[in-house]
Amino acid sequence: MRATGSRLLPALGAALLALLLVGAASLGRPWHALEFKTFDLWTSLAAPQRSDLPAVVLAIDEPTFQQVQQNWPFPRSLHARLLERLREDGAAAVGFDVVFADPSTPEQDGAFADAIAAATAAGLPVVLASAREQVESASATLWTEVRPLAALRAAGARHGDAGVDPDDDFVVRRTPQDAGSFSAELAQALRPGAPATASADLVAYRGPRGTFDTRSYYQALEPGLLPPGFFRGKVVLIGRSARSASELQRHQADLFNSPFAALGGERLFPGVELQATLLDNRLSGDGLRLAPQGWSLALVLLALALLLPAGLRWHPGAVAALAAGLVAGIALLSWLLFLKAGRWLPPLLPMAATAAMYGAMALVGYAAARQRARATRAMFSRYVPAEVVARLIAEPGLMRLGGEAREVTLLFTDLAGFTTLSERLSAEQTVELLGLYFGAMAPIVHASGGTIDKYIGDALMAFWGAPLDDARHAEHAVRAAIAMQAAMDGLCDALERRGLPRIAMRIGLHTGRVVVGNVGSAERFSYTAIGDAVNLAARLEGANKAFGTGILLSDATAALLPAGIALRALDEVVVKGKSAPVRVYTPCADAALCRLSAEALDAFARRDWAAASAGFNAVLEAAPGDPAALRLLGRLETARALPPGAPWSPAEALDKL
Repeated sequence: MRATGSRLLPALGAALLALLLVGAASLGRPWHALEFKTFDLWTSLAAPQRSDLPAVVLAIDEPTFQQVQQNWPFPRSLHARLLERLREDGAAAVGFDVVFADPSTPEQDGAFADAIAAATAAGLPVVLASAREQVESASATLWTEVRPLAALRAAGARHGDAGVDPDDDFVVRRTPQDAGSFSAELAQALRPGAPATASADLVAYRGPRGTFDTRSYYQALEPGLLPPGFFRGKVVLIGRSARSASELQRHQADLFNSPFAALGGERLFPGVELQATLLDNRLSGDGLRLAPQGWSLALVLLALALLLPAGLRWHPGAVAALAAGLVAGIALLSWLLFLKAGRWLPPLLPMAATAAMYGAMALVGYAAARQRARATRAMFSRYVPAEVVARLIAEPGLMRLGGEAREVTLLFTDLAGFTTLSERLSAEQTVELLGLYFGAMAPIVHASGGTIDKYIGDALMAFWGAPLDDARHAEHAVRAAIAMQAAMDGLCDALERRGLPRIAMRIGLHTGRVVVGNVGSAERFSYTAIGDAVNLAARLEGANKAFGTGILLSDATAALLPAGIALRALDEVVVKGKSAPVRVYTPCADAALCRLSAEALDAFARRDWAAASAGFNAVLEAAPGDPAALRLLGRLETARALPPGAPWSPAEALDKL
């Protein structure tokens, strides 16, 4: 608790400093440019690539210039012809995204005004574009509205400001809020009760250039190019869409950058299609709204509230995963709000703040970990296994009383007849013998990933599966036991060369759930395993004497071993205080002997005395004088002599072996 408290203030200070730096960076233009690109990416991914608005865009494009053979601006009688065609076809509304502010000739203006009057009289609304011009003076900046010709307005044409407010990269993302905008006038012409002001803050693009049904302007003029009634019930928007016509090079081209260029789409987006998008947003109510700024702050505070305690208590890898999950979660939340709720929550600030806080706290944690590592390694490396030292350094919280439940494989060793042997040796020789013995066995345990718990006189206790996870702990423990027995011959030769007696070792193994951790007092504790599984492993070590084996393991351990480790079934035993029998095994390379032993034991368990007797005798033929088979033959004769119906169990009490 004190260690955690000592790291809290530095970690919090580093996190707050990181937030200040991110906040300062968010005020710059490069930051906003990155936010714009995120908006463009979401737009490119979320756009439905279609519109439910029954609209047709008549584009004044390169083919139109080639067909009409007219310079820009076109004669207004040409627009009058177009308007007559749309009225005859039964269009729902017409919007000219062209500012007709300057007079041409009386004949041309009159022809267009007459067409507008005829259209409005027939119930076809006509909306013309107006504009706003900035006028600079010595004392102020004034905006002047540039309206269509009075004659056109008098003929019944409505007008609306077609101006938009592109961002620095010339992409239009914000929806015009003025009640008199071009799209607002069109919406009210189609639906008189439509709201005058936009309910959305940002443009919800339907798709890249060409998403709306787009035809060339000239196609509506030339008979037969579009079928009669093609425009019936549709909103028709007319505007410039040329990209290279020399006529438009001398005028301001009505083109903007497209947000769909973020994923490699076409870079330019015509203003007339932008007006169609704004009209679609108004009529469908699907425009995007800005999420409250407090949401971003709430996400930052949530990230701080999660990262700060995690950084103090969790493994660095887990904290990194949490930070990555938070960053991904913020991006996903922003995307889902954009896609499902029509909300734009800029993810860059909370994502960058989360990453910066994690980086700052990771640096503080790294510095603290280095300091703890040096102190811990110096203190404990002389007393506990290297694996435990590494675990304590990685997880300082383990340096307290208590533990965790784990499945492990336990190993106990003991030297046969060591008490009698030590009586014949001097104290110095006994210590020398044990030093050589433990010095030969400990490296084998460590090499296989095991942890040596303790030395108890001439006994060694070890386990696999803690403190480090090991999915193959049973296999590693059994292979270590086999390797330890194999090393005994070389060890005994070394003992003889020193004038010491040869020794024999017995090993017991069992797999089960235990509590692994630090046990003791606050002043002194040790890393150990506690539980019934520990007692059974120790009992199996002692039972080797009854079976004449060097290694004895339980069925729980045997069940986890691969097929490559051959085992011989020896007997079934019952542990004191338990009712279920435990079958015990020993490693055996003789496949025939393993098969004979298993068959004889199975016959014994089902009271097939004849088959069991034949089986045990077959084992004795393969392994003359085998203690396990001899013991079972004796128990078989006793069982045969029991009266019918007498209680009997094929298992023998382990404490009687």
